[in-house]
Amino acid sequence: MALTDKILKLKKEKKAVILAHNYQRPEIQDIADYVGDSIELSRKAMNEKEAEIIVFSAVDFMAESAAILNSKKKVLLPTPGARCPMAQMLTVDEIKKWKAIYPLVPVVLYVNTLASAKAYADVCCTSANALEVIESLDAETVLFGPDRNLAEYVQRKTGKTIIPIPEWGFCPTHLLFQSEDVQLLKMKYPDAVAMVHPECTFEMHKIADFVGSTSQMCRYA
Repeated sequence: MALTDKILKLKKEKKAVILAHNYQRPEIQDIADYVGDSIELSRKAMNEKEAEIIVFSAVDFMAESAAILNSKKKVLLPTPGARCPMAQMLTVDEIKKWKAIYPLVPVVLYVNTLASAKAYADVCCTSANALEVIESLDAETVLFGPDRNLAEYVQRKTGKTIIPIPEWGFCPTHLLFQSEDVQLLKMKYPDAVAMVHPECTFEMHKIADFVGSTSQMCRYA
């Protein structure tokens, strides 16, 4: 029996639903019941009333979010060591430090944080709704973590003072993208559209035709 058939057979026997993030390899996406963004996937799992197990092919904070939203289901992370480096950058102690400095300022945390950090947030957001969440707050100053680039993007768009926590938080993968590389590709493919995630640097934002979350980029395309 092929490996794919074994997985699908076991999935049926265990009453499991398989979730795969957009960033997963094609062969993982092919056997998944749903492919998408982290919160989007967790919400879809909520509608799987017959499922008893969620197999989340992603990183730690995504599996934690799925467990929070699906408290009666068992959530399995296929690779326990799959961690988001950026999520690890924001600790509870770091949040407490900034809350002590700005006790009356609301704390908005990007969903790309660990559950222990989320417990200290006034509200959580995704890259898709970060602007909407910040604009809805009756506050001109906001503590925002853990991604500095997303914080700066929100500040430019809303005009509010966004204080990044930690001050240096970033996604190592999105930091790899350089504006020079995009400009070279644009010269080769002048009609191509450059889409950039807000976790990228401001230099990348400036040359982009569109800045948005993964799901927003998929819809834009």
